Amino acid sequence: MVGGKMGYLKMKTDSDLGAASELLTSDLNDVGTAMKKFANHAIQLGGLGFGTSFLKWVACFAAIYLLILDRTNWKTNILTSLLIPYIYLSLPSWLFGILSGEIGMWIAFIAVVLRLFFPKHFPDWLELPGSLILLLVVAPSFFADTVRGGIIGLFICLVIGCYLLQEHIRASGGFRNSFTKSNGLSNSIGILLLFVYPVWALVISFL
Repeated sequence: MVGGKMGYLKMKTDSDLGAASELLTSDLNDVGTAMKKFANHAIQLGGLGFGTSFLKWVACFAAIYLLILDRTNWKTNILTSLLIPYIYLSLPSWLFGILSGEIGMWIAFIAVVLRLFFPKHFPDWLELPGSLILLLVVAPSFFADTVRGGIIGLFICLVIGCYLLQEHIRASGGFRNSFTKSNGLSNSIGILLLFVYPVWALVISFL
């Protein structure tokens, strides 16, 4: 009688251990699946984030390139002052943090002093870069934290790109001339590069 009871208890214990082992194995499998999904999503998001950062640099350098062209023999009649808010909105975050901080304040201070008291030593080509530094330093937090990097900022960048493109085509004498003449082609490439960051960022934001 006692032996039968002990056998029953042993079988029950083995059964419980087997069930617990199966549950543990199932839980470990679920954890493994979840970790794989997490790794895949992290890789995808990391790739998208890198792509956005890279295209932001490309767009920012394209705007600076157009500003430089405007001060050379390749100058056109497009309204290049619109590139200043574009650069402000597309400037990479770490560079934005540097230029809007103490360093930017000192640069803005020197620029204002030169412009006010030594205008002969303040060349015309520094007007737009000086305006950019002032904008970075004095812009309210609403523009720095909300508009910049948000959908509103992306749409503003798109509008600026579209306006500059149509103005450039008009100034070049038509669509064909804007892509066949040497000075028109250089500006056309720069303006088209302005679209890469806002278009990509908008697509990512709606995915």
